Amino acid sequence: MSSVHATVAGSPVSTTATISAPADRRAYRMSSLDMLRGLVMVVMALDHVRDFVMTAAVQDPTADPASSPLLFATRWITHFCAPTFVFLAGTSAGLMSRRKSPAELASFLLTRGLWLIVLEVLVVSPAWSFAPMGIPELGGQTYIGLQVIWVIGASMVILAGAQFLGRHACLLIGVMILMGHNLLDGVWPAASTTGSTGPLWAVLHARQLHEVGFLSVFFSYPLLPWTGVMLAGYGAAGLFELPEKQRNTLLVRIGAGVIIAFVLIRALNVYGDPHPWQSDASGTAASVMSFLATTKYPPSLLYVLMTLGPAALACAFIDRLQGPIRTALVTFGRAPLAFYLAHLYLIHSAAILLGIAQGFPAQQFLTHYRYFPTGFGVGLLGVYLVWIAVVAALYPLCRWIADLKARRQDWWLSYV
Repeated sequence: MSSVHATVAGSPVSTTATISAPADRRAYRMSSLDMLRGLVMVVMALDHVRDFVMTAAVQDPTADPASSPLLFATRWITHFCAPTFVFLAGTSAGLMSRRKSPAELASFLLTRGLWLIVLEVLVVSPAWSFAPMGIPELGGQTYIGLQVIWVIGASMVILAGAQFLGRHACLLIGVMILMGHNLLDGVWPAASTTGSTGPLWAVLHARQLHEVGFLSVFFSYPLLPWTGVMLAGYGAAGLFELPEKQRNTLLVRIGAGVIIAFVLIRALNVYGDPHPWQSDASGTAASVMSFLATTKYPPSLLYVLMTLGPAALACAFIDRLQGPIRTALVTFGRAPLAFYLAHLYLIHSAAILLGIAQGFPAQQFLTHYRYFPTGFGVGLLGVYLVWIAVVAALYPLCRWIADLKARRQDWWLSYV
């Protein structure tokens, strides 16, 4: 057993906590943030398992009125992952700012951001298709999906310059982006998923598919609002330097306030999301699902409020967890990039094995999951079983990396 007592610039940011996982030697790390990060990584894997192995899976059941409440909830709970992870990436950078000069932090954020973009193109995208030389269903083009890793990397590049303005300025800019970007909904070029229909700058606020020679590049995560999330996370870092009791009290108040704001703004049905909710005469469940079906691409103001409010509450209480659950979440939270990269390859491989077991040729799965053969897959119960198996299988890898980071402070460990 060991104790964690994180310190930033000589001031305690977390009280002593007894856990089984070794303390990370990086002083900006906090067990509560690691646990929250680990939790959203585990939940994220559920959504990707559903994409790859569920029979007749749709990308977003929350946008499908025919979805069952359980399927809706399975997708909806994963909405918390990307906003929380991007926000925490900004917060971690903010905590580093007390130990690095602005120039040093800028260098780190710039190089790490570019590194993440390279990983998205060369390592993550092939995991979605297992066909780096081209997907037949796309006319032989190579699929490049620019998703959460790309947007974190690009946002870090922007933060590398913005952090010179200071935390308060970054917080203000981030909040202004999140509150105001939905004003662009009616005037911005529409989302494109079928070819090059909009200018390249449209990727700032809309999904776009651009075909460039042999490449099919899909900008899935619009940059502007996600940069707002990261800037807000950076600006909020000071909250996590407060004594634990004061910090948690503020997190509860902020989280509750954000949730109340979400409910009130959503109820007004005037602003904050391009898709108004509707009261459904067929029952309460349908009305609740419509109320909660906010827009992720791009993340609307209401989507961000709906997700980051509960995340703040979770952060205030998650440090109370003890035992194996705590150890597992800390472990996953200290090796998030390794988890992300490995889980995609593992899930796609599991889909191939499942397909072979169901009588399909393996080569039919060397493509994006949207083109998997008709009749393949399992039901929702099978999705949950595969998810549990994937998370369990990834634990040894993440534990090894977390232990390595805890023992050593080599510069390159900040990039894995």
